[in-house]
Amino acid sequence: MKKVLLCLFTLPALFAGAAQTLTFPSKDGITITADLYMLHDSLPYMLLCHQAGYSRGEYKETAKRFNKMGFNCMAIDLRSGGEVNGIVNQTAAEAKKAGKSTEYLDAEQDILAGLEYLYKKSGKPVALVGSSYSASLVLKIAVANPKVSMVIAFSPGEYFGKKLTLKKEIEKLDKPVWIASSTDEKKGCEDLMKNAVIIASFVYHAANRETLLPRKPLPRPAARPSGN
Repeated sequence: MKKVLLCLFTLPALFAGAAQTLTFPSKDGITITADLYMLHDSLPYMLLCHQAGYSRGEYKETAKRFNKMGFNCMAIDLRSGGEVNGIVNQTAAEAKKAGKSTEYLDAEQDILAGLEYLYKKSGKPVALVGSSYSASLVLKIAVANPKVSMVIAFSPGEYFGKKLTLKKEIEKLDKPVWIASSTDEKKGCEDLMKNAVIIASFVYHAANRETLLPRKPLPRPAARPSGN
């Protein structure tokens, strides 16, 4: 029995391999480029969204860590971004070529398209991971969305100016949420989640926030006491 259990727990690590690059259309027809880090169809899927000025290359190593936790991962290029780890943001290039706006909020449709792609592929709710502005977008998208299983947000915040107040948008957020940020961002992150229906799990660190990835599946969130 011990040998069987050992095989089950090490299976994801054994089958984690190189990423497969693929494309699919966004809501407005722009081609989205993504890297799929596939383990097995039976495992849950995770959508990885990069921070401002970056590309899917942000998750070049982190995706492999999520693989070891038992997730198939797809890192996508959002139209608001640039280049990182030697990987150019192809979606941003496509959007600029087509004369499309590439503001932070414009990237929401790309995340929705990625979510729909993975949901249709698996038939199961998808975990959303975001970084900086995309962390805010995945929190927004997760609200009352049956296609989302949970959210991991690296440094979410009010990145959208007068166009959108995230704190208000996520008051009815009912998914498990795990938030990581620097110690300098602690107050802002806690205030952001203050009125949410659920109570998020927080981790703060002065160094690289991605060194503090959760080591086990997120539990169902605790309900915030009524009246608070």
